[in-house]
Amino acid sequence: MWRRIRELREDHDLRQQDVAKMLHVCQRAYSYYETGDRMVPTRVLIALADFYGVSVDYLLERTNERKPYPKK
Repeated sequence: MWRRIRELREDHDLRQQDVAKMLHVCQRAYSYYETGDRMVPTRVLIALADFYGVSVDYLLERTNERKPYPKK
């Protein structure tokens, strides 16, 4: 998972600080998410999936399909 959130951030030419600000966490906390030193809270997973337009399953490496699920 950590690899995917880093790749997505880099693909969007964003800094850790940019994503951390969007998530309302400090840059260090976000860095821990990317390195796997800290578990990513569910609310952060959902926010990242929505921000990047991917599914949570994609972030969790349960699928290689980026497309998010249809909204209810």
